[in-house]
Amino acid sequence: MDFRLSDEQQAFAQAARDFAAGELEPHAARWDAEGIFPRSTFTRAGQLGFCAIYAPESIGGLGLPRLDATLVFEEMAAVDPSTAAFLTIHNMATWMIGSWGSDTVRENWGPALASGEKLASYCLTEPGSGSDAASLSTRAEKRGAAYVLNGSKAFISGAGDTDVLVVMARTGDAGPKGVSAFVVPADTAGISYGRKEQKMGWNSQSTRPISFENVEIPADCLLGREGDGFKFAMQGLDGGRINIATCSVGAAQGAYEAARRYMGERKQFGQTLAGFQALQFKLVDMLTHIVASRQMVRLAAAKLDAKDPDASSYCAMAKRLATDLCFQACLDGQQIHGGYGYLKDYPLERLVRDTRVHQILEGTNEIMRVIVARQILEKGADIR
Repeated sequence: MDFRLSDEQQAFAQAARDFAAGELEPHAARWDAEGIFPRSTFTRAGQLGFCAIYAPESIGGLGLPRLDATLVFEEMAAVDPSTAAFLTIHNMATWMIGSWGSDTVRENWGPALASGEKLASYCLTEPGSGSDAASLSTRAEKRGAAYVLNGSKAFISGAGDTDVLVVMARTGDAGPKGVSAFVVPADTAGISYGRKEQKMGWNSQSTRPISFENVEIPADCLLGREGDGFKFAMQGLDGGRINIATCSVGAAQGAYEAARRYMGERKQFGQTLAGFQALQFKLVDMLTHIVASRQMVRLAAAKLDAKDPDASSYCAMAKRLATDLCFQACLDGQQIHGGYGYLKDYPLERLVRDTRVHQILEGTNEIMRVIVARQILEKGADIR
């Protein structure tokens, strides 16, 4: 078992680190304060391949493993978790379109999404179905050579600012087998966007509800076959949980590095903070939790890449562990900064706000425990 990154992986991570330093870090605080969706930055990310890291090469994606994607998202999240998180969502939607889209859909959208010229949102959550995603009620009815969508979605990242939507809608009976997935141009007649949500964090990406009223789309906008949607959604969520866990690891790494620098600079009682053992221990605990979370996330990514039958459980465990431990690491970094950590002049308060939602989205951490509990108690899986 070799935990070392290859030379190629290290170079890929360095490219992401350089991009984050040059394109994200100088602007992250302003994007957060002013609620700016940095569209041109995503285009520049696409030029480096960061908009389609694990999407198929047939649409212009890099076709890399999920493990390699974690390297990119971690580096970006270390300075801007909000913008990095939207990039993970776009990658997931692009991968879905590239993997299961019709020839027409792949030709129309694939290269543009892979290059960052166009951006995508993922539409699963509804006002009445969050953790219970299989109960979604948005419906798509087949009418001749088209489907007609009616319903609504909630908490959609990028809604109103993106070009295409991957929408989960019901085409059959109640339950997961009645759900299908569709690719819907974001400006199609009958689509309306609600107000931009005012959020605690994630302010560089817009979040809005979406309503569909008699939205007609061609039949070839269906991803895969009717009834495949929930299966696609769950596969997407496995990867999404790795992605958001990775963003937590990156944010915690950023908090740790800021806290370490601050401890070497700030003086109290005649010595730097680095001379106080209590703060030394807090810094060491931060780093230990970050390293443990990073390794768990990479293990889960490797399981997903290998199509391991227990991959879903590993993704759930990694998401639960990393988002809990790394949020606490951000809090600890803020505590080390004292009163300065509460000011927007320092990145700690933004890192804390941006990572709080990671324990909620892509399935709450309580749901992560439910997933693993079912796997080990009802199905008798031997996870080791």
